Order: sequence, then structure tokens, then C-alpha cells
Amino acid sequence: MATYTLPELPYDYASLEPVISGEIIELHHDKHHAAYVKGANDTLEQLAEARDKDAWGSINGLEKNLAFHLSGHILHTIYWQNMTGDGGGEPLEKDGTGELADAIAESFGSFAKFKAQLSKAAATTQGSGWGVLAYEPVTARLIVEQVYDHQGNVGQGSVPILVFDAWEHAFYLQYRNQKVDFVEAMWRVVNWQDVARRYTAAKERANNLLLAP
Repeated sequence: MATYTLPELPYDYASLEPVISGEIIELHHDKHHAAYVKGANDTLEQLAEARDKDAWGSINGLEKNLAFHLSGHILHTIYWQNMTGDGGGEPLEKDGTGELADAIAESFGSFAKFKAQLSKAAATTQGSGWGVLAYEPVTARLIVEQVYDHQGNVGQGSVPILVFDAWEHAFYLQYRNQKVDFVEAMWRVVNWQDVARRYTAAKERANNLLLAP
């Protein structure tokens, strides 16, 4: 049975300061993300046991738990890679992210309009959730999604390429209840090279995802 493992951070805990404190990164990665990995693995074991015993009384809860923990693991794995201490700004032709910049302009009208929409999506999540830039394979365009908890409100087949964690554990120790301030600060650590790589990979994957008859 496939199992999930906690990925190592691509930087030191303090590498994103002052935008995100080292304390938050350590707790967020080592405790919260680790809990989603354990939750996904535990649920897979429980589902295997249910299959062996043909005992399906808890199937609805198990499937929901798997989606919650697995999506939490996937989104956090992207989140760590989406950030860098020398990030920020916007994608540009000169740094090899021009194709992404063009796609953002085509899908949203301009980088400024895209930034406003993703910022609002992240900052106005009700309770826990994420703001997500995703590649939508049917129209081959970029869309912004507002994810509740870890997996709700998402177009099927869309591929997340930039994620803003808007759960309180991502910012509360440093920003208190000012989620808007945290989201605005996040733009200073976006790793556009990583987002551009994910955009390219998502387009290639879409050729296999939506097979023509």
C-alpha cells in the first residue's frame, strides 16, 4: 500500500522572515503538516481493514477523512515550494517566467487584477481554507479557487500551481487576527520560478487528463 511521507522543507525555518517567522514555519511544517500525513496513512489502513472485513458502516467518514488529510498534505507540499526568501515581485520574461506572465494577463486581464482576486479569495475564506491559482484544463486557462478546509469548492481536474494558506495556524502567532495583512505580505515570498514550472507541468498533464474520443 502506498504511504505518504512528510517532505523536507526546501529552506531553513527562518528563511522566510520577516514575512513568516521561523517559529510559525517550524510548527506549521513539523506539527500541522505532519498530522495530515499521519491522518492520510491512518485512514488508508482503516480502509484496508474495512475491505478485509467487508465492514462498510464507516465508509462515508473514512472517505471524508482521506480527502481532508490527503488534500491537506498535497496543498502544504505545494505551499512550501511556492515560497522563497528571495521571491516576490511578479513573473517576468527576463527571469524565465514570461509564459506564466502571459497566461495570467490573458486569464485575468492583468497581473494587478489577478493579484487582487487571489488576495480577496484567500483573505475572505470563511473559517479555514486556501486561496488557489489553478490551471483549468477544459479551457486551458488559469482560474482562482477559494478552497474551504482542504478540498471544497474546486473545479474537478483543475491543478493548483500557487496556494496561499489562510488557516489561522499559518499566521496567527505573528499576525493575530489580521489575515489581510498576512495575505498581502505573502506576495513578498512567492517563488515565481516554482509556479511557472507547475504551470508548464499542468498543461502537459492536461493532455492526458482530458482524452479526446
